[in-house]
Parts: sequence; C-alpha cells; structure tokens
Amino acid sequence: MGRPRKALLDRERIGATALELVDEKGDFSVPEMARRLGVQTASVYHHVDGRAGVIELLRERVTDAIDAGTLDGVPWDTALESWARSYRAAFAAHPRAIPMLMTSPVRAPRVLAQYESVAGLLLAAGFAPPLVLPMITGLDNIVLGSALDMSAPDTMWEVSEGTEAPRLAAAQAATGTARADQAFDLTLAGFLAHCRSLLDAG
Repeated sequence: MGRPRKALLDRERIGATALELVDEKGDFSVPEMARRLGVQTASVYHHVDGRAGVIELLRERVTDAIDAGTLDGVPWDTALESWARSYRAAFAAHPRAIPMLMTSPVRAPRVLAQYESVAGLLLAAGFAPPLVLPMITGLDNIVLGSALDMSAPDTMWEVSEGTEAPRLAAAQAATGTARADQAFDLTLAGFLAHCRSLLDAG
C-alpha cells in the first residue's frame, strides 16, 4: 500500500477534537480523543506533550477567535475595551473550556503573544510595571467570569411563591434578559475608570 496523501494525525486535528469533547462534556481524556480520531493513544503523544500539551492546543483554538488587531493604533483604554469584548465573545462560544483554561498555566506561544501585546500597550501608556500583571489578571477575571455567566440561565434568582424577596424579584423583572451584558458593561467600565485614575495619579 502507498503512504496516505494526508497525515492521519496532526496538532490541528488533536486540538479540534479535544475542544469538541470539552464542549460536549466539559473535559477530555487522551484515550477518548484517540478513539474519536481513530488512532492509537500513543500516536497522540507523538504530537503533544501529554494532557498539558492538549490543553494548550485547546487554548490556542479558542484564543485564535480573539481579534488581536484591536490592540493596535488606538488609545490604550479604547484598545483594551475592544480586546476585552472580542476576548469575551471567543470564550463565550466555549464556556465549558473556561474552568480548565483558567486553572492551567498559559504556555501557548500564540496566546503569550497576545498577552505580550497587552503588557506592551499598558507600559507604553505609562502604567508602572508592578501594575501590569494585576491589571491583566483583573481583566481576565472580568472577561472569563462574564463569558461563563453568558451560558447561565437568564433568571438566576428563582423567587418562588412563599419566599420573601420582593425587592430582588422586582429588580430581576426590571433587568430582563440582558443581565449578563449589562453586568459586563458595568464592571468593565468601572475597571477602566479605576485604571485611568491610577494612571492620572502617577
């Protein structure tokens, strides 16, 4: 038999399959991925460095949907807001991946390149180096928490008959179905305003 024209396995297919499993089940195992790909488990390990390597492929696939161009050529706060909104949309498409990616160190070069751009943006704007990582981490928390919230029910507080919570029920009725978006807008605006005040204070 001649050799197949296309390789049966590559990093692209491994990452896509892992993300499919996480979207479906919230997790993956390398043997399960191998079965879905129709290869031996050992074959997967020829392309990635164990489970941690697969997680980084997952991270790259999700992060590739973020528009890194939003960080170029505009004031730092405008750039950061636009990047945060694109970042949120990318992760909202894969909410089950968020807990896994939030608790694993970032190693993927393409993802590190985006964070490097954000760090450069903040330093160029005049923020002191000790503030840069807290700001990036704070923005991560806002974006990823909101992306996860987008997969939650519109009605998060179920005030059943016999429960005394009239003010909460009224607030929920007044908010409607845009709760997650309104909360994100409010939190992001507050974060950026505080960052501006830090910059002004020198």
